[in-house]
Amino acid sequence: MTRPSGGRRWFFWAAFAVATMLIAGVVSSFASSSPDGLDSATLRGCEIVETGAGEELRGECIAQHAQEHPLTSSPLADYAVEGRDGTGGAAGVVGVLVTVLVAGGVFWAIARSRARPKSSVGE
Repeated sequence: MTRPSGGRRWFFWAAFAVATMLIAGVVSSFASSSPDGLDSATLRGCEIVETGAGEELRGECIAQHAQEHPLTSSPLADYAVEGRDGTGGAAGVVGVLVTVLVAGGVFWAIARSRARPKSSVGE
C-alpha cells in the first residue's frame, strides 16, 4: 500500500480548511433564527408576551424553569459576535478556529507523549 505524498496531503488539508471556512463563514449566515425543536418543545404550554421589561413567559412549560447560562455574556453567545446581527458567519469562523486549535493542541500533546521512549523502572 502506498502512502500519499506530502503534496497530496497538504492539498487535502488546504481543501478541507477552505471548505470548513466556507461552511462556517458563508453557509452559517443562512441558518434559521427561528426556535429549533428543543426550544419549541420546552415552550409547549407557554405563551411569550411582550411587556415593558421585555419578553415574559406565561403558562406552564419546561422553559419556566430555565436559567441564564454562565456564558450568556460571552463574545460569541447566540451565534453572533457580541450580540450584533449579521455576524453569525464571523462567529462560525472563530468557533471553527478555536475548535481546531484546541483539538490540534490535544492531539499534538497525545502524539508527543506516545512518541517518548518509556524509561524502565529499577534500571
